[in-house]
Amino acid sequence: MSDLSNVSPAEALSPELVLSRICAAAELLRAGGDSGAASLTKLLSSLVAAGELPAGQRLPTVRNLAKALGVSPTTVGDVWQSLARAGVIETNGRRGTFVRSPAIASARFWQLYPPELGDRGVDLSEGVPDPKLLPDLTAATASLTATTTANSYLDAPVIDELLALLRQEWPFPPEELTVVDGALDALDRIISVVVRPGDRVLVEDPSFPPIYDLLDAAGAEIVGVPLDEAGLIPAALAEALSAPAAAVFCQPAQQNPTGVSMTATRAKALARIVKPTATLVIEDDHSRAANGVSLGSHLPAQTLVIRSFSKTHGPEIRLAAIGGAGEPLRQLVRRRQLGPGWSSRILQQLLVALLTDETARQTVEQARQITGERRARITTILDERGVRYTGTDGINLWVEVDDERSALVALAAQGIVVAPGTPFMLDTSPTAGQFIRVTVGAVRGGFTELGAALADAATRRGRGGA
Repeated sequence: MSDLSNVSPAEALSPELVLSRICAAAELLRAGGDSGAASLTKLLSSLVAAGELPAGQRLPTVRNLAKALGVSPTTVGDVWQSLARAGVIETNGRRGTFVRSPAIASARFWQLYPPELGDRGVDLSEGVPDPKLLPDLTAATASLTATTTANSYLDAPVIDELLALLRQEWPFPPEELTVVDGALDALDRIISVVVRPGDRVLVEDPSFPPIYDLLDAAGAEIVGVPLDEAGLIPAALAEALSAPAAAVFCQPAQQNPTGVSMTATRAKALARIVKPTATLVIEDDHSRAANGVSLGSHLPAQTLVIRSFSKTHGPEIRLAAIGGAGEPLRQLVRRRQLGPGWSSRILQQLLVALLTDETARQTVEQARQITGERRARITTILDERGVRYTGTDGINLWVEVDDERSALVALAAQGIVVAPGTPFMLDTSPTAGQFIRVTVGAVRGGFTELGAALADAATRRGRGGA
């Protein structure tokens, strides 16, 4: 833990002035009829972001602040917890609580993965495509020339050729469009722009664990919204939006982990629910869905779409495009200019070569077909055995099991490693069920044996089970 009590802000504030600034801002909240913990968390975060409470500044005690604001110490304690989790403040025992710089994100959900069980003879836990189905980079690399590289730090962050290709395939005309270093980099940068500590943020449940961790590190209140075979459930989304939410995160195609792809009808219904709100929709289209389904087709000014290329063209293509609503994206680009500024233009040119090469295009399409065939060969066996699973698309299969731990152990004993379902789930109550995620897109043979092993594991009970 850093010793912030020794850090002197450039203009240290007296305890009286700190209380005065917080109380003055809180009075505006109170005038609007809102003085709950979530609102106070956002208030304090805003004061820090604006420099009203500078880094190193000592903050009032819980008791003193609660008395000044006319709220309970429990409420202030909840605020302090949220701000500390987001790295906005740090409590240093008897020395007090201090404003600090944002903390490094931790992995509260993803640290449970992958399972350390048995012999990794067949590893179906990683959620990555079969490398043998990816396009060959040789020809694309050979096409690079000296003119590919930029000679100035002030050149445009996205090369013209890639920008034209992206706009051509975007599911709706984006107000702004840029390129960053992969889908998780895109999510991290978007969250830093649109989410403040205490904000309610809606996320698919289940979903990709790093999304939970990034939001958790930002101090967001994470609200899970369940899915069905067509995407987010409209009634559940409407209920979640009965209170203000900063954003809703979803995966419109080949949802990880469930394999669900949103239908056009469902996207339209969800857009009607979101439209009257100020909520921003962030879609992580990691598979570059061929059907082009997006809430942005109905809500272009409220939607940001992330389209990444590592799953379709290989992990080394660490690029993702973000396009849609103009203002948050302009903020993201301005903030990025203080850091890396742009993603490698050499990689961008390589991606252009892959996207325009007919052989590479055919390879990507063939990979989709082969992955679908592999999935179907395994799900046919699961259907015959009465095993429940979700989704019909993508490299992953979300299999319901009687007991997660027993299923993992049973498969590991046969040299088959899959991912546990728990890290993907916000709701882990008994009624939510138990699951495993299986990367069926990586299976090249032994489909009958694997299908039977999954079916047997799905019905395996733990000690004390029936």
